[in-house]
Amino acid sequence: MHIGSTISHYRIVEKLGEGGMGVVYRAEDTTLDRPVALKFLADHLLNDTEAKERFLREAKAAAALHHSNVCPVHEIDEVDGKTFLAMAFLEGESLEEHIAQGPLSIKEALDIARQVAEGLDAAHEKGIVHRDIKPANVMVDAKGHATIMDFGLARLTEA
Repeated sequence: MHIGSTISHYRIVEKLGEGGMGVVYRAEDTTLDRPVALKFLADHLLNDTEAKERFLREAKAAAALHHSNVCPVHEIDEVDGKTFLAMAFLEGESLEEHIAQGPLSIKEALDIARQVAEGLDAAHEKGIVHRDIKPANVMVDAKGHATIMDFGLARLTEA
C-alpha cells in the first residue's frame, strides 16, 4: 500500500508498524470521516490458507468483544487480493514503548495491569483466550487508558 492510496472506502495516511503477520496503517474512513487502523495480511501470506484463517480468527475474536480495554474491530475485507481488517485507531503508544521511557510507578503499573486483566476477563467470559499478551500488544493513551490489541493467536475455548 502507498501513502495516499485508497482501498475500499479507506485512504491510507501513514504506516504505523509491521510484524510477522502483516502491516498496520493509519487510514481515514472516507464514509464516516474517522481515523482507523488497517491491518493488512502480509503479501507473502496471501496464499497461505492457515495464515488467512488466523487473520480471520483475530478479526472474529476481537469483534466478538465489546469492552473498553479491547480494541474494537469494525470489519474484515478483501479488495484486489489484499486481505485487511479495519479497527479503531488509538492515540498513544504501546506499553513496550511506554516502559522504555523509564520505570512505571507502582500506581501506574497496577492500574495498567488491572485494565488488561479486565479486558482479558471479558474475553475469557466469551470463551476467547488471547495467548499473546505482552507489552507490544497493549496500547496506552495519554490518560493511562490501556487497550489490548492483536488477537492473532486467540483461541476459542470449549464452554
